Amino acid sequence: MFTRRLAIPLALPFALALCAMHLPGFAQTFPSRPVTLVVPFPPGGGTDTGGRVIAEQLGRRWNQPVIVENRGGAAGQIGADYVAKAKPDGYTLLLGNIGTQAINPLLYAKLPYDADKAFAPVSLVAELPLAMMVHPSVPAKTAAEFVALAKSKPGQMSYSSSGAGGAPHLAAEMFKDQTGSFILHVPYRGGGPAIADLLAGHVQLSFMTVLEASGHIKAGKLRALAVTGDKRVPAFPDVPTLAEGAAPGFNAISWIGLLAPAGTPQDVVDRVAADVRAVLADESVKARFIGLGGVPRATTPQEFARLIGDDRSRYAQIIRSRKITIE
Repeated sequence: MFTRRLAIPLALPFALALCAMHLPGFAQTFPSRPVTLVVPFPPGGGTDTGGRVIAEQLGRRWNQPVIVENRGGAAGQIGADYVAKAKPDGYTLLLGNIGTQAINPLLYAKLPYDADKAFAPVSLVAELPLAMMVHPSVPAKTAAEFVALAKSKPGQMSYSSSGAGGAPHLAAEMFKDQTGSFILHVPYRGGGPAIADLLAGHVQLSFMTVLEASGHIKAGKLRALAVTGDKRVPAFPDVPTLAEGAAPGFNAISWIGLLAPAGTPQDVVDRVAADVRAVLADESVKARFIGLGGVPRATTPQEFARLIGDDRSRYAQIIRSRKITIE
């Protein structure tokens, strides 16, 4: 009896030590198989374009495929819900944006997940200034000229967006409000379809991220009248900001960032965040984002969480003041 009682206390520290040896092993071995990066929008939009750049670079760093999976619909809710319910092991990640993380919780009375508790923020990837673009058939060459044109044809001109309540939609509504223009809104299920109809001339105007629009602008298929940030973007230094002309003080940008399902081990979250920082520190990757019109910017998980909270507070004021609702 004395031997058995003594054996239990002696064996317990040894067993605990063995367990402790395996606890931090998640990040040490991650990833040991392919990782899925869910983009909650159709192919072709700014979130998708940025997602493919970061997926390619992380795949090289990890020596494992990072597979981009587009799960569009419901303003990003379908893809976000899929990740929210995925196994929290780091092998399914979400490339969210300002719409999915900061705006949707303000516009939708009921989401299929708890926006505050469903995700573990990992890192911001890039800030995405928006471009105010028109079809080449539109005679306006500046934002001010477009305002004058729209006022001369109230309700006869339309703009496409990546979906009701997204950053492009809110930017356009801010523009309309500030300039007193009446332009009809035509929402789509992502930036790709919205740009396709602008290219076809079915609508006259779009506010889209420079990241998704740069190729069309450089090819002359679309004309950029302005950008929406507080400074010009390196990809198009000759394109003025709206604040410089038609809308003084105007400032509205989007962003994309990585999130994991809530409950993902913190060491895995920290590992992915550190690898994103390493990838975005590479000069060739920086140049690629900047050339496309994005501003690469990595953060810690804590900094990204604060950004989401700050933007939600800011857009709550905009949505209330402009009485924006989802029909």
